[in-house]
Formats: sequence, C-alpha cells, structure tokens
Amino acid sequence: MCGRFVSARKRLELLEEFEALRDRAGEDRSPDYNVAPTKQIYAVLGRPSGGGTPERELRLVRWGLVPSWAKNASGGARLINARAETVAVKPAFRGAFARRRCLIPADGYYEWQQPAATGSKVKQPFYIYRTDGGVLAFAGIYELWRDASVPADHLDGWLWTASIITTDAPDEIGRIHDRMPMVIARDRWADWLDPANNDKELLQATLLPASAAGGLTSHPVSTAVNSVRNNGPELIEPLQAEDDSGAAGPGSAGTRRPPLF
Repeated sequence: MCGRFVSARKRLELLEEFEALRDRAGEDRSPDYNVAPTKQIYAVLGRPSGGGTPERELRLVRWGLVPSWAKNASGGARLINARAETVAVKPAFRGAFARRRCLIPADGYYEWQQPAATGSKVKQPFYIYRTDGGVLAFAGIYELWRDASVPADHLDGWLWTASIITTDAPDEIGRIHDRMPMVIARDRWADWLDPANNDKELLQATLLPASAAGGLTSHPVSTAVNSVRNNGPELIEPLQAEDDSGAAGPGSAGTRRPPLF
C-alpha cells in the first residue's frame, strides 16, 4: 500500500509541470514531508471545457476516497488506496475509475520493512523516490460527496476526495513492501485524465508500476516519520548508521542523499 508520501513542490511548479490551465488550489500549501490519510493533497484533474477538449486543473482534495453513495464521510480514511486488480469493478471505486481519474503529484513515498529476525518489533521506514529526482505522477481516482447538511451552493457543500491506485511491487521494492503506487507516464496523461475515455483495457494498460517511472531508489530513514506530528525535510534524510561505540556516523545507508525540493 501507499500510506505516507512527500509533496513538497510549490503550486506554480505543479501547474507548469502538468500543464494545468486552471488553478483551483487557490494558494500554496506548505511543503509536506509526511502526507498522511485525510490530509489535503494536490491532484491534477481533466475537467470539461467549452471547446470539448478536457482542460487540466490543479486542486486540493482530501486523501481517502468517500464514495458518492456513502451515508457519511467517516469511511474515507480507510480508502486511501485502490488495488489496480479490482479498481474497475469494486463498488467503492468503479464509478470513479470510469469517469473521474486524476494524477497525484509526489516527490517520493515511504514504506515500512518488517524487521529481520533480531527480536526487534520496530519496522524500518524507507524513503523511495525517482533516481533522477523527477516528480512521480501517481495514478489516482477522485470522487465528489454531497454533504446534505449544508446547501449545495455552500463552500462545504461538496467534499472532493481521492485514492491512489497500487499494484504488486517488483523484487527490488518488494523486499521493503509487497505493494507500490502505480503511475501514469507523461505521454499517457491525456488518455488517463480524459473523462470521456471509458476503454477499460486502454486505461489498465496506461497504469505502470512506480518503478517504471525513470527508475526508483530508496534508503532507510528515521522512525520519526512514524508520527504525523513530525514534518520537515529531515524526514527524508538517509538514516545514519551507528558505529561500535553507539555514536551516529556515516554508514552505507547514509552515503546517498535524496534531492530536497
């Protein structure tokens, strides 16, 4: 699964990167190095335009999809991921997959590895990111949920939410966790974002494992990322190994530094 990720790029950078003509985000959100479920995240959508061709827009949505038919919004925190194997048929996701697909920009994401047989019960977090420092365009789906407790034209009348589509992780990432986000290659963004595109086979073929997006690398990071209260660029710094005296020092895990955006 993908349960935490990094979104540190500025709004204007994302508007340019994804060639989004509409800015619905309003203002810059602070760089987030510990994005957790129910937080506001950037999403790129393809929305109808007067000319017929969908226009891309950038907006903030809540991470954790709430189906349009849900009685309340409380279940969204459980639907942060949608499995690629079932996203087209699962009732909570199939409507969004058919008509409401999006791209979710990320600088990288975290996964936790089960400890080796050393008696420790603490999982080791890893930061996973593109080797070239480029943005990851996570494949996402979004939904609109009507809050009947307020008027439809009220600012809070509609809740926008999204999920990230995941798949089995290949061996090099699977050693950390058996699932990983799916991405959309730049030359397929238009196909993915077009709400009129309902060719399920084409859409499924558009999905790629994140490892296909220019190659991925990873390094262990501090368990400080385990708490959503911690947030800052230090969370993605390589974990420093300890020497025989117990003092922190530059180990093999600390020889590579990720790009800081």
